[in-house]
Amino acid sequence: MSKLETNTIDTVSGTTNLTIGSTNTSTITMPNGKLTGQNYPAFSARLTSDQTLTLDTLTKVQYNTEEFDTDSAYDNSTNYRFTVPSSKAGKYVISYTNYLKADALTAFSFGDCEIRKNGTAICDNFIDTRNGGNGHQFQINNTVLLDLAVDDYIEIFARISGSGTVRVIGSNYNSMFMDYRIGA
Repeated sequence: MSKLETNTIDTVSGTTNLTIGSTNTSTITMPNGKLTGQNYPAFSARLTSDQTLTLDTLTKVQYNTEEFDTDSAYDNSTNYRFTVPSSKAGKYVISYTNYLKADALTAFSFGDCEIRKNGTAICDNFIDTRNGGNGHQFQINNTVLLDLAVDDYIEIFARISGSGTVRVIGSNYNSMFMDYRIGA
């Protein structure tokens, strides 16, 4: 076996694909350590204080603090959404968790959270505890794999149905929204 040492491997001028191996089944072994450039863009954002919800109304969750944002693709100040940056279309893993709490619901029926792509609901998870009594709290999580185009955007909405004071809990990493690209 021979060893090739170099700093850069690039495509031939005028081409866009770099092929490793041509006729045999090729395997690429990645070393231990840090790889860069893969699974980007990626971000993780969280809610840092409670967000009050209006009963029976889907409300956008305002994840206001970024843990990281590799491509500045998450807006944590006005739109609270992830937007696919130019030349980054592909398949993405989208994930959220929301800790919802109803302090004094007397007629609690359900709570739900949905993922929206370009303003349209594509996935809805809910908890239904009809006739369950007062002081309910619950966590709703979801992870989906989506094919996204440049300028597609993703948002998370939450709702609780019933009566009383309801909110999304924002302390201790209870409510988070994140994604990362897994490939073209």
